[in-house]
Amino acid sequence: MKIIAGSSNPDLASAVAKLCNTELARVQLSEFPNGESRVVVTETSIGKEAVVLQSLSSPVDRHIVELALLSDAVTRMGVTELTVVVPWLGYAKQDKVFKPGEPLSVKVVAQLLQVAKYSRVITFDLHNQAIVGFFEIPVVELSARPLFLQHFRDSLDLPHTVVVAPDAGAVKSSTEFARELGVQTVYMDKKRDLVTGKVEVVGISGRVKNKHVLLVDDNIVTGSTLLTTSEVLRKEGAMSVRVGVTHHMWVPGVQEKIEKSGIDEIVVTDTVDSSEKLKVKSEKLKVLSVAGIIAEELSR
Repeated sequence: MKIIAGSSNPDLASAVAKLCNTELARVQLSEFPNGESRVVVTETSIGKEAVVLQSLSSPVDRHIVELALLSDAVTRMGVTELTVVVPWLGYAKQDKVFKPGEPLSVKVVAQLLQVAKYSRVITFDLHNQAIVGFFEIPVVELSARPLFLQHFRDSLDLPHTVVVAPDAGAVKSSTEFARELGVQTVYMDKKRDLVTGKVEVVGISGRVKNKHVLLVDDNIVTGSTLLTTSEVLRKEGAMSVRVGVTHHMWVPGVQEKIEKSGIDEIVVTDTVDSSEKLKVKSEKLKVLSVAGIIAEELSR
């Protein structure tokens, strides 16, 4: 089995290949003078089974096209069993139509991806479970939760720890995470001004004073919710605030804001490559690798 890496996350692809006792196929990825993506698979022998790994991170549209071209190239080389690993599924947050004239963007992307002849798609911690239904081929949704559970079990005083659900959308996932960790859940009630976008916390269901607080989410883009929530929790007397997020988008300025905030630690994974995006050296940041989880799934 050969693993083909797109340009979005080559370090993760290399780690997966090593764990699978295989090598990355040789490819050339570049651009034509007119801005079009150019893909050439220079590996002489691919075989019948292959894996293409590509996160749909920034620049998202370019990475989508590159993934499709890589997949078509190896299919033309004789691959009949093609698995695509998309650790972060771009457009996943655009999973609803909020007003007339808007597309259902993530469904469109799912349809675009299926132009290539995939056997299955492997991804991580989708923003909405309904996204699986937008695909007509098998989708395996893996989770980084075991990595976070192990990390926080090893680093926290669990009898004095609570998981906080920062909004209604996080209640289910936060409650499940707290149950697996063996701690209590506290719920926050918030309202958002639809004009200004400002978020106001109007209630908390339990005590966080003298507690270590955990916040878990599937992704962080601007960090506004986490930053607002951590400020409130600190004012309520939380001993520490720690965050577990699968997908960190590395939008400029976000990590700098976290460094200056009341968040003590943010634990993320390498579903999105940070090697060229992290401009600030951070003592608060911990990056866990999902390579082992991907390799285990591929070995099946």
